[in-house]
Amino acid sequence: MARSRRKRGPLRRLILALVLLAAILVAVPLAMWHGPGPLEEDAAVQIPDGASVGSAARLLEEKGVIRSAAWFRRLAARLGSSDPIRAGEFGFPAGVSAAGVLDIMQHGRPVQRFVVIPEGMPSILVHERLMAEKLLIGTAPVPPEGSVLPDSYSYERGESRAAVLKRMQAAMTETLAALWKTRKPGIAVSTPREAVTLASIVEKETGVPAERRMVAGVYTNRLKRGMPLQADPTVIYPVTRGKPLGRRIKRSELTARNGYNTYAMPGLPQGPIANPGRASIAAVLDPEATRAIYFVADGSGGHVFADTLEQHNANVQKWYALRRARGEM
Repeated sequence: MARSRRKRGPLRRLILALVLLAAILVAVPLAMWHGPGPLEEDAAVQIPDGASVGSAARLLEEKGVIRSAAWFRRLAARLGSSDPIRAGEFGFPAGVSAAGVLDIMQHGRPVQRFVVIPEGMPSILVHERLMAEKLLIGTAPVPPEGSVLPDSYSYERGESRAAVLKRMQAAMTETLAALWKTRKPGIAVSTPREAVTLASIVEKETGVPAERRMVAGVYTNRLKRGMPLQADPTVIYPVTRGKPLGRRIKRSELTARNGYNTYAMPGLPQGPIANPGRASIAAVLDPEATRAIYFVADGSGGHVFADTLEQHNANVQKWYALRRARGEM
């Protein structure tokens, strides 16, 4: 009996060792797969088109996201999903596990960046802004004035500037078509292009959102009466293509005939002078019902409106007095 116990003792130890070894062989890969990775701080890595798990792993090892490309490839084959990895720039958080890395490449969204086009930005500046985005590639033309919808547009590293511009223009086409269907009867514009043209003037004339419909109402009244719009931004546009003038308007510019100057001619200019936003387009298509045909700055960023020339002249004198008190005249 004692001899039998002695024989079973080594066998039990062998079995125990084998069980322990099997547990280690299971636990270690699981720990390597699901445990914290070596990345010390958040990082973004560009996974190129056509990359395999192996080639992506080598890139990730170089960037310090994973410890070993070879181990990552083996563990991904054994423990990971068989879904294909995607191309793009992906963000990896500090300490991300190998399992997390694979999941991000397979199912995560690429890092998105944004280019912002503010309301009233002229096309020449839209072009400059696109060209200044260093993570975009290729070139893009200066878009036709009024063809871009001001908004924030996401893009990925390596995307073409032409593709981003195309989305901006498609957004304007879609938005304008939808807003045109909501136009009120009796407005002063008869086509979507005329709406964008007038909206671009409204956009440039006021930075106060609550005034847009009122300014649109004044210009609607002027157009219907055959009066010149007398909008300073239309004088500036042929000189700078929408960039800031940086000085007072010259008398010669007020009398220039160039298709844009609304002091020298009645009606709308020959085209938009900027890229107006949704709100200004909507204001032109549903202007304030008003009898006002004049407005002038009130000194606080907004405007004061008048129905008659007499009222307007009095408002202008108040504006001049305020400017003199500020030392601006």
